[in-house]
Amino acid sequence: MLCRSIIACLLLGLAGLETANSAEAPDPTQRRITDSSSGAIRFSRDVVPALTRAGCNAGVCHGSFQGRGGLQLSLLGYDPAFDHEVLTKASRGRRINIAAPEHSLLLLKPTGVVPHGGGRRIAPDSEVARLIDQWISSGAPAPKPGDLQGLRIHVEPTELTLPATSSTAALQVVATFGDGEVRNVTTWAQFDVRDQTIAEVSRAGIVTAQRSGKTSVAVKYQGQVASVSVSVPYGPATDFAFPPRTALDVIVAAEWRKLGVVPAPLADDATYLRRVHLDLIGTLPTPAEVRAFLEDPSADKRSRRVDELLGRPEYVDYWSLKWGDLLRAHRRYLGEKGLASFNGWIRQSVRENKPLDVMTRELLTAKGNLFTNGPVAYFFIDEKVEDLAETTSQVFLGIRLQCTKCHHHPNEVWSQQDYYGLAAFFSRLEMKDSGTQGARFGGPKSIRPSLVDNPNRKPQMAVTAKVLSQATDPAALKSVPPTGDAVDPRLQLAEWITSPDNPYFARNFANRYWAALLGVGLVEPVDDQRATNPATMPTLLDALAADFVAHQFDPKHLLRTICNSRVYQLAPELQSERDADGILATHRVPRRLSAEVLLDAINQVTGTTETFVGQPPGTRAIALPDPTIASLFLTTFGKPARNSPCDCSRSASPDLSQALHLANSTALHTKLTAADGRLTSLLKAGRSDDEIADELYLAAFARFPTADERQAVHEITAEGNREEAWQDILWALLNCPEFAFGH
Repeated sequence: MLCRSIIACLLLGLAGLETANSAEAPDPTQRRITDSSSGAIRFSRDVVPALTRAGCNAGVCHGSFQGRGGLQLSLLGYDPAFDHEVLTKASRGRRINIAAPEHSLLLLKPTGVVPHGGGRRIAPDSEVARLIDQWISSGAPAPKPGDLQGLRIHVEPTELTLPATSSTAALQVVATFGDGEVRNVTTWAQFDVRDQTIAEVSRAGIVTAQRSGKTSVAVKYQGQVASVSVSVPYGPATDFAFPPRTALDVIVAAEWRKLGVVPAPLADDATYLRRVHLDLIGTLPTPAEVRAFLEDPSADKRSRRVDELLGRPEYVDYWSLKWGDLLRAHRRYLGEKGLASFNGWIRQSVRENKPLDVMTRELLTAKGNLFTNGPVAYFFIDEKVEDLAETTSQVFLGIRLQCTKCHHHPNEVWSQQDYYGLAAFFSRLEMKDSGTQGARFGGPKSIRPSLVDNPNRKPQMAVTAKVLSQATDPAALKSVPPTGDAVDPRLQLAEWITSPDNPYFARNFANRYWAALLGVGLVEPVDDQRATNPATMPTLLDALAADFVAHQFDPKHLLRTICNSRVYQLAPELQSERDADGILATHRVPRRLSAEVLLDAINQVTGTTETFVGQPPGTRAIALPDPTIASLFLTTFGKPARNSPCDCSRSASPDLSQALHLANSTALHTKLTAADGRLTSLLKAGRSDDEIADELYLAAFARFPTADERQAVHEITAEGNREEAWQDILWALLNCPEFAFGH
């Protein structure tokens, strides 16, 4: 025990003192239950959690990839065998003293008895110190291989509602080990709240409400993770009229009532029409389309418009652009011919409304010649098997595996073995040139790169022999590895990914499509689905995913389902007092149009076209093959470079350079004054001010001008040169936030 006389003298006057960064003493009501058969302290189950509790193996301390002060531990204790080796044998074994445990540096340094760069991390009389002391006293036994096998944790409650600011609730974490031992590990678990402005969580698992809203608490223990949904209602549960149009409306309305929020009213027809055109085809409705829609008295005109838009050629352009971004279609990887082949396959898939499971299987199992089989391009964009594993996981499963290349994922259950097991699915791939010698491809000489599956090819992965020996065989994120050397392992990977039972695939794309239409995903970022980053409305995401599976992964069905819901059709709010960021979908949050859509919208309103180098006249921005086409406008407004599969690669945030570009651009002035443009044509036709105002407002905003706007138009045009006055008016419309934002 730590109360030995020598250590007691050394610690005289220090006992009981705590610093801000030291570990808290455990709740006496939650004493640890050791192994019921022997009562012995286990390194994996006792010492490692204690070190984690003290922060010794955190990324900012000895758990960093280079260690600290000559000591390196595995991040958060995910490799107990490595940690035991370091603590008992490295540095000539000087960190522990079995003969005199009280003199062990492992105790003296973190308790502050001897100088320690990290300061005092452990109170001398704490449970952490007691466990370490007892472990050393028992001979510092090594971890048993099966200590953590089958470990799982359960947190109660799984959903928490705090009735008001400053109200609190306690979380309890129970660990069940593979051998049947059950422990209350609340004291040793780690807690992290996603949004600390809504709630805070103490190291003891006490959650305290800060303000109204919804967030979650991530719980971690020994490589296992869980999350707790935390709701702080805006007010008492309330009722309101919200006749549902789809099953989604019922689910969302129940969430609103629980949180005491009231949704915005339905958007008017003009707002809805502009919204659904931009969301589904990236194109504004024409004045004629607006007039016809507003005059249509049919009750089902909104759903009919959705069906009509899904059949338009602009739908193919717009969603091919989105898929091109996601799959990084770019000539720097593929050359001219390879890019044309890949884009052709993408456009054909969108045009045919190919189910997403079919698209995915075609991509992941592609082989043959790049120039004749478009999906082969997927394996020319990422050539390293590690990169292919990361991209495949992020794009098709919404799981970010990048950090598991070096260590266990700090916020998930994924390990290095999962990372390299997934990478091994691609280790048999080999590129071959079937033509003459020359550049890699797309160069000055004719070569025809092909992709083949070579069963005799050895894995080429930059990883330690230890990890590679455990992950040579393909294994898909805890799933059963494929069998049979003669079978291309990618076939089994594709079947697992696209299986209706896969817990990630359908949820990933349901979330991505929801985000594309609503502006914010149920999980944000959309490609970071993990247990510690739960959906804001889990029941809704589950329902969307289940419906997506039930309809054979039909993307148009998914779009139609969301667009026909009452939730999608709510009015926009600029300064909502509740749900300001729109995560509960109580209203439409305005968002800036993407670069390509905004440029096309300017051309559409002004009646002009864009000239892109190397592209046919009249090519729209949403139909460009890749980002290499020079355009100052598209660059300024955040077109993605397609160098990352991350959804964050496209910038949609407005900035000063964009505002200045719209305000002072010579290119925009040229469009406003174009001899064959919309405005010049209207003036030449002798149209009245009211008629011109109607036409421009319908083109830009999909609505008629208000009475005040008409009055302002008349005042401006009466001041002097009518043509210049109308150019100023059109300039003002294009610089108005109502034009540049979807709402």
